[in-house]
Amino acid sequence: MSDSLLQWATLALSPGVGPQRFLQLIQRFGNAAAVLAARPAQLEGILERDIAEQLGGELAREAASAALAWAEADNCQLITLLDDDYPTQLAEAGAAPPLLFARGRRELLQRPMLAMVGSRNSTAQGDEHARSFARNLAANGYSIVSGLAEGIDAAAHEGALTQPASTVAVIGTGIDRVYPARNRALAHQIAEQGLILSEFPLGAPPAAQNFPRRNRIIAGLARGCLVVEATLQSGSLITARLALEAGREVMAIPGSILNPQARGCHRLIKDGARLVETVDDVLDEVGRIAPAPPRPAASTRIADSPPATGILQAMGFDPVDIDTLAGRLGLTPGEVYAMLLELEIQGHVDSMPGSRYQRRASIDDAAC
Repeated sequence: MSDSLLQWATLALSPGVGPQRFLQLIQRFGNAAAVLAARPAQLEGILERDIAEQLGGELAREAASAALAWAEADNCQLITLLDDDYPTQLAEAGAAPPLLFARGRRELLQRPMLAMVGSRNSTAQGDEHARSFARNLAANGYSIVSGLAEGIDAAAHEGALTQPASTVAVIGTGIDRVYPARNRALAHQIAEQGLILSEFPLGAPPAAQNFPRRNRIIAGLARGCLVVEATLQSGSLITARLALEAGREVMAIPGSILNPQARGCHRLIKDGARLVETVDDVLDEVGRIAPAPPRPAASTRIADSPPATGILQAMGFDPVDIDTLAGRLGLTPGEVYAMLLELEIQGHVDSMPGSRYQRRASIDDAAC
């Protein structure tokens, strides 16, 4: 265990500190160890007396020790502002989290990112827009960053997972929790093929005040923010505002004037957001980049493997959801989802509204 990392985590996870005060303390004292050794009177002007007296206390020490122990597990890492691969975009956005819990492909932090956000109560058409835009933007090299919420967030993650540039999920709980629970299979898939980030200590619940902080990270990571569907009260408008304050491009997809889920997008467009209708519109706004290199692939095509063949047989030719398929096959939803994503990439199945999948009728039955 690194003493310097333990001290950094202890300070970062001390109640009442937060990113802005953390940086002020480091600027005054030089390093985390010196801050933790300071007397409460020396912390005046940055921390209130009660927070200063508890700085580095038992709760913070326990949270830091748990964080370092968690980071010993496979695929789990702690990322600090001092690390060379800390995202430059986020570091320059202001109030950058001093400590990030990361699970998955850490190298995605160095890819250009685009935020895609929207309503939790999205329409089927909105979900399809989110999947399609995310899939095509990821094919053009952008990692899609969103918040793992229901609706548009989940659809954006699903679309981007089909491409090497993949997706980054920033969550408003401890990284050892999944919220909402129905996105558990999706979260596991992102941890394997994308990246999950959190600034909150392990075990942190989905408290309301966490989500604006999560939105700040989403906006800070991305070159631009695309709002797919949003009501006038949607939290995605907060992300769009934070993106604008950070100097990012803000874009919105218009919808029907009769659809309440489109009114937030229309408000953004009235206020100066770029109206986008195609992926090219987005790329014109944020720039074109080189596609991501392909992920390592197994030598055997998944469609030729026995498990995938079983999925195709179990699907028939009617739309079917993942849970139903998992029950038919005796597999977990996460296992089924991983295979369906590969089959979709290969053109054997299509994703449908309502998180369902349908086998393409053009598949050679002899191969199944």
